[in-house]
Amino acid sequence: MNLKEKYRLLVTNNDAIIAANFYNVETLKGLLEAAKTAGVSLILQASKNTIDYLGMKTTVALAKSMTEDYGVEGWLHLDHGNSVELVAECLDAGFDSVMIDGSELSFEENVSLTIRVVELAKQYGVPVEAELGYVAKLGQKQNVDKFTQPQEAKAFIKKTNVDALAIAIGTAHGFYKETPRLDFELLKEIRKAVPDTLLVLHGSSGISDDDIIKAIVFGINKINVATEFKNTFMKSLKKILNSTDDIDLRRIFPYAIKEISVLAKSKFNLLKE
Repeated sequence: MNLKEKYRLLVTNNDAIIAANFYNVETLKGLLEAAKTAGVSLILQASKNTIDYLGMKTTVALAKSMTEDYGVEGWLHLDHGNSVELVAECLDAGFDSVMIDGSELSFEENVSLTIRVVELAKQYGVPVEAELGYVAKLGQKQNVDKFTQPQEAKAFIKKTNVDALAIAIGTAHGFYKETPRLDFELLKEIRKAVPDTLLVLHGSSGISDDDIIKAIVFGINKINVATEFKNTFMKSLKKILNSTDDIDLRRIFPYAIKEISVLAKSKFNLLKE
């Protein structure tokens, strides 16, 4: 099944999928071990920073080969693509899905940029995700004035024919300094305005399980998780390194891999509530 088909199923069934960022072999192993154990499919996400770190060919080869090795249904997605050029590279390299993030542009500029990517991705049969409204990034304050508005979402999708839309309803990238408050009434209105489009929740790290489940009930189909995995990996690695003089990374890294797997399983379990 390709990701366009998966998206249609998710929207039709009011269901959701976890989209998890990976950063190296170890985080990838933890995610795939969890998905195999839970018997779920997942989207593996790589940002520009990850691609720059691993290399384009290595990023694709790792994701594709390890997904096959684990027998997991999975897809490789470009997270927060910042240019048409990067999107084109990812499509040529074999990504299954791409995101173009024009959320900091004006509505018209975001539409124009997204249309270019949608037209490009058509040649590959690959779905495109865009962002409308503004999900605060690290260190930035939340701004309710920049939340996604239902009629703007409807107009944006009509103009761009984008497959998936990341919306701003109160989440933020990174960890939260105070308890986030998601605008579920706004989410319900957005879902009514765009009934056939896959809706994406960015900034899910730090959102309570109850709120994630509620978001799925009200129309979110793709749950993005990144910061929690990165943080869990580094914290568990620091802990074991502070308790041993063992220099064999082949014995040390599995501790961190296990913690990634435990966290991922907890996320997958939310889909079964």
